[in-house]
Amino acid sequence: MSERQILVIGGGPAGIMAALTAAAGGAPVTLLERNQRLGRKLAITGKGRCNITNNSAIEQIIANLGANGSFLYGALSRFSVADTLDFFTQAGLPLKTERGGRVFPKSDRAADVAAVLQRQLQIAGVRVLYGRRIRHLSLQEGAVRGVIDAEGRAFPAAALIVATGGMTYPATGSSGDGYDLAREAGHSIVRPRPSLVPLETVETWPAQLSGLSLRNVELSVYDGERLLGREFGEMLFTHFGVSGPIVLSLSRLVTGASGQGAGLGLRIDLKPALSVEQLERRLQRDLDAFSRRHLVNALDELLPLALVKLLPQLAGVDAHKPANQISRAERGRLLQTLKALPLTVKGARPIDEAIVTAGGVKLAEIEPQTMRSKLTEGLYFAGEVLDIDGMTGGYNLQAAWSSGFVAGQAAAKFFSKTS
Repeated sequence: MSERQILVIGGGPAGIMAALTAAAGGAPVTLLERNQRLGRKLAITGKGRCNITNNSAIEQIIANLGANGSFLYGALSRFSVADTLDFFTQAGLPLKTERGGRVFPKSDRAADVAAVLQRQLQIAGVRVLYGRRIRHLSLQEGAVRGVIDAEGRAFPAAALIVATGGMTYPATGSSGDGYDLAREAGHSIVRPRPSLVPLETVETWPAQLSGLSLRNVELSVYDGERLLGREFGEMLFTHFGVSGPIVLSLSRLVTGASGQGAGLGLRIDLKPALSVEQLERRLQRDLDAFSRRHLVNALDELLPLALVKLLPQLAGVDAHKPANQISRAERGRLLQTLKALPLTVKGARPIDEAIVTAGGVKLAEIEPQTMRSKLTEGLYFAGEVLDIDGMTGGYNLQAAWSSGFVAGQAAAKFFSKTS
């Protein structure tokens, strides 16, 4: 294998885009993939549909990439959402935009996205080698000279792009190998932690509702009485606590807190479209309409049946008390529970259950215009291995496309200058 080549480690979105872009810049490119096929994690994103990007302005993309999102301003400017849409459309993949700007393949098949990327690599002449788990860098005089895999095989290179992902879904190959490679080159790693991850609760009653999905509710996270964040949408009760889109979005705040957020409070507004006054009138109307029923049988037009059976207990009201005997104080407790159903965070689920890894290669050691290492010549990083993580909705994949493009372009320019 010739030393005059660019190596890309990792066949996920960032790595594939980096390889394609480097090849378009005229460099010979070899992509080293740990698995026996490309895009294994990509194939399960968006519940198997693949949320390719979010069709929104660059400011919104950056805002949804968290505290470090501005690091990618240049990358997002050079390979924008429009460029992502054009890339896939021109590659023959019809797209559609859904609620919230989420972009999916029209087929609703993540496998079609992976197939398009595979075809583009073949067209570009990128050499792909499977079953190569890279363990070490080959370094000389402050520059990368290649890599060594787990079998001891050496792969020489003039430039190297690390796009190995984070530590989520390790079965797909994302097990943190890129962090070890970065450390070999002298880089600092911001502690990896789960982001976009289900939450465990101290309370055990969610297990009684396991599988129940609530739509159009509002979830808030509190540190004592201080509001940390709030999201509106859909959530899910599980045997261990809570999950679903709004839980995953808020989990970034939870896992960023000390002790994985243990002790933080969650409050669920089950009827956010109604003010307290409006909900009180609605509650009284239902109690009046079913005045001779037991309380547990008088609220089934207000909430899902499984929750109706549990609500009186959570509010501290006798479930079998006749509706026409509910006192003002008891009605107040029911109202409080409906507007602020409390839970306590025990912690996040393990990182291998998270959608995205927070933390990664420290951004102060990376040049944002090129994604090159400031410490080691010829070394570049792209995608989730960097200390950037975003909300659900296509933002993380857009970060992968953009950072991969910039890294591939810069590596190709470096290669041409050193040829």
